[in-house]
Order: sequence, then C-alpha cells, then structure tokens
Amino acid sequence: MNATVDQLRNLKKNKAATSRVKEVKYQSWTSRNLCIESYHEDLLYYTSRWDALCPYVEVTEEMLASVPRPFIVYALPPDSPFGVPINDKYGLVEVSSENFEGDERRARKFRDLEKQYKNFVHSETVIPGKNITVEDVFEMGGEHFQNCYIDKREVEGFVDYIRKLDVLVLKVHDASGELVLTDVSILLPDYDQVYGSFCQWNRAFKNRSPGIYACLLASRWAARNGYRFYNLGPVDDYGYKALFVTHHEPIYALALTEQDHPLALDTTSPLHVDFKKEVWNQIYRDKIQTRIVPAHASL
Repeated sequence: MNATVDQLRNLKKNKAATSRVKEVKYQSWTSRNLCIESYHEDLLYYTSRWDALCPYVEVTEEMLASVPRPFIVYALPPDSPFGVPINDKYGLVEVSSENFEGDERRARKFRDLEKQYKNFVHSETVIPGKNITVEDVFEMGGEHFQNCYIDKREVEGFVDYIRKLDVLVLKVHDASGELVLTDVSILLPDYDQVYGSFCQWNRAFKNRSPGIYACLLASRWAARNGYRFYNLGPVDDYGYKALFVTHHEPIYALALTEQDHPLALDTTSPLHVDFKKEVWNQIYRDKIQTRIVPAHASL
C-alpha cells in the first residue's frame, strides 16, 4: 500500500514539474510545449516553439538540460552569452540612412514599385501583442503557415513572445477592396528594430512583387517612427532581400547532438549546412564579439 502511495506522489510531482510554466524575458514554456518536431528528409530533430516567427530567442541552462537531441536553437540574442555564429546572417535595413533610399538603384526600384501600387490603399496598425490571439494570427497568415510548414505550436510560440511587445500590421488592398497582402512585424525597442515576422500575399498579384512592396512599407514606417533598423530576418536563402540590406548582423545559434546521430552523419543536414562541426554542443559564445557591419563588407 505504501509503495502505491509513493508511486502516486512521484507521478503527481513529475506531472507538476512537466506542467510548471517557466519564463525568460518574453518567452514562457513548459517541458511539454517547448520543443517542436522538425525533419531533414526523414530524420527527426527538434527546435523551439519560437523558431519560425520570432527573433532573438533566449535560452537557459535549465531549458537546454531538458531537451531531447538533436536540438537546434536559431537566432539567439546578439548580447546573449549563449550560441555561436552560424553560416547565415540577418539582413538589416538602416532605414534613415542615405545609403538606403539615397542609393540610385534602390530609388529606381522603389519608384517602379510605387507606380505599380499607385491606385492601391495601405493601412498601418500598431496592436499590443497581449491583444492578439492565435486565431487572429491564423487569420492574418494561415495560408502562409500552411505553405511554409509552420506548426500551430510555433504560432502559439509567436503569440507567447509578443505578450509584452507591440506588433505592426500592414495591409494593402487594391482599388476594388481585394486584400493584396498582410505583413506582420514585431517592434523591438530594446534593439532599435522592427522585425519582419511574416508576410502573406495574394498570389493573384504575384507580378507586382507584393512581398518586396511590404518590405518597403515596413522600412518607411520604421523610419517615420524613430527606429534605426528594419530586420529582414535571415538573408542567405532569399535573394530578393539584397535590394534592401544595408548591414549584416551575425546570427547566433547552438546545436546539441550526439556525434553518431543519423542527422550528424548526414552532411546535407542543418548541423553541417548551418554550423561548423567543431561548434556542435558548444553552448557559450566564449568572447565572440557581436558586430553589425555594412552589407558590402564580409563578416
């Protein structure tokens, strides 16, 4: 009888520990909702629930001790002690710099965009993140999430992240009132940035480059409202972002893995593409300096 009672007590303790909410900066989680299953081909690995839509993901030693492996965290804060630079970078737009709109090539491209959208209407709304629900986010970006294989738990992670922040929502409609795009950015005053989280656009307007137009609208909003940078997110796989980028910032990440895991043995996996092998399982940055450098320079 006593053994049964002890087992029940231990079970209750384990359940309580699993369901206990923990917090670091903008993020909250339990051990049940922290990890999202990701796949390279058919190889399973794990990322955090903030991976797809959020910038500057914080971690703690307690968090890292609790996760299954392989586990990859992208986009650690530039001022965090955790993580190492990876083989990608953030593209930043210094929105009020003469090197941005004053650049002749950019200015010409922007004039062309403005002509294409001359008879369109756009709106700009700043919403406290605490007022945004998962349902709201799916209404703004559900088709985009489906196309990009973004898990509902990552949308929940986004809603969790923005609870103490404001969100910029840009919408563009054509002359008949048809919705052309919805663009959502997180306002990050601590980093003097507007961070572009996602943009959902109507495929019927593909020839007008709606995603690029959304970047222009967001950059100009950031300039008018006193932010230094619009953050385009990772840039290496997105050639169109080069039109906007004035500076690069290192992306810091960490990868926890067993050396003989199938993901570690596959040289086409994120462990090899994004990281140097010698930094697998390196948790701390170890005196690496954070630098924002002009886009024409190398990191």
